[in-house]
Amino acid sequence: MQLTDIMPLLQEGTVDTLRMVLISTALGYLVGLPLGVLLTITSKEGITPHPIMYRILDLIINITRSVPFLILLILIQPMTKLIVGKSYGTTATIVPLTVAASPLIARMVESSLKEVDRGVIEAAQSLGASHTTIVCKVLIPEARTSLLVGVTIALGTILGYSAMAGIIGGGGLGDIAIRYGYYRYETGVMIITVVILVLLMQILQWLGMLISGKVDRRRV
Repeated sequence: MQLTDIMPLLQEGTVDTLRMVLISTALGYLVGLPLGVLLTITSKEGITPHPIMYRILDLIINITRSVPFLILLILIQPMTKLIVGKSYGTTATIVPLTVAASPLIARMVESSLKEVDRGVIEAAQSLGASHTTIVCKVLIPEARTSLLVGVTIALGTILGYSAMAGIIGGGGLGDIAIRYGYYRYETGVMIITVVILVLLMQILQWLGMLISGKVDRRRV
């Protein structure tokens, strides 16, 4: 297959991959950010310790994270089909990507929030700040640089997951690599898709670190 023949397909695959990654990451944060906050505040060092709730959330997140993504893809196919009407393609892949991203994000958010200086939290408590105020105006603002670095890590991880989804017709660059590069023995196509994926990873990481660096300098 000539490069001119595959270029439109690669362009479409790149757009589909970016759409999957960005939407899945956004949806993952809608779920993972609140979960991470709950894990932080209900831990024994949190502002409102609740051992039972923490253990339940911790168990659910650990179990979900322990399932390899390819197996997760297959396991939740019925749920994916129920939500989007089919279990293959770019839109369908967003569902398992979100499910895989949410616990990862929750754990990274928990780690970032626990880095906040305890003295700052105690100062807010001494002033009578509510739990909501402490979370929204102390924990998250103080941890914003670390949280932004976490976004970069999440984007890179989900990009890798999106490529794996190509094995079951998940769309995007991974699907192109499997269908043309592997099944049709088009080594050139495989190499090009790998190069594009590497470039996307580098661009996403560069943007994430640039933004987090600028935010960090504003704090100084």
